[in-house]
Amino acid sequence: MDVFERLAPAAEAMARLLSPHAEVVLHDPVTGTIAAIWNPMSGRTIGDPSLLSELDGIRPASRDVYGPYPKSLADGRRLSSVSAVIRDASGHAEAVFCVNVDRTAFDEAARFLAAFAAPTTEQPKALFENDWTETLNDLVGEYVREHSTQLDNLSKQDRLVLVGQLDAAGIFTQRRSVPVVARALRISRSAVYQLLAESRKETPDARTS
Repeated sequence: MDVFERLAPAAEAMARLLSPHAEVVLHDPVTGTIAAIWNPMSGRTIGDPSLLSELDGIRPASRDVYGPYPKSLADGRRLSSVSAVIRDASGHAEAVFCVNVDRTAFDEAARFLAAFAAPTTEQPKALFENDWTETLNDLVGEYVREHSTQLDNLSKQDRLVLVGQLDAAGIFTQRRSVPVVARALRISRSAVYQLLAESRKETPDARTS
């Protein structure tokens, strides 16, 4: 069994996994031709010239591994490519394994997500200036992001700090605020009351409702 027969199952598996977005190619550096190809987006076939000079001047990411590096198809699609040189026991290159991924779908998805995630205008104050739940969500969300954690992983001290911040922002002066805070922090109402009392005890001049 030659090297191309040994590599074929791995190459086909990768082509199936990344289909239809990737072309997988096995090059024969001895003959300078393509020995096998899956999902031939480039239109190349077995026996076509490999043109491996494309790797010249590209610094390997690690021993005998090149890329990801950019390529293009004739129709304008951009590719990200990775190539690996396969050597025999004597150190001679006996095959080059290449994967060419069509970036089109990923670039379009990235543009969509970037446009969707970025607000185009400021929040209309006339609609939300009295919505104290927005302030509540902002404070809790900012705390979770800054501490790289999740609501369910907050410690008692975290919740105590958060309740103090919410109290300072006037959240607890709002009617029926405790049930809303309890839902936001995923704790019971009694736990909110206990944290609020403890927070205000530590801050004697805190405003009470």
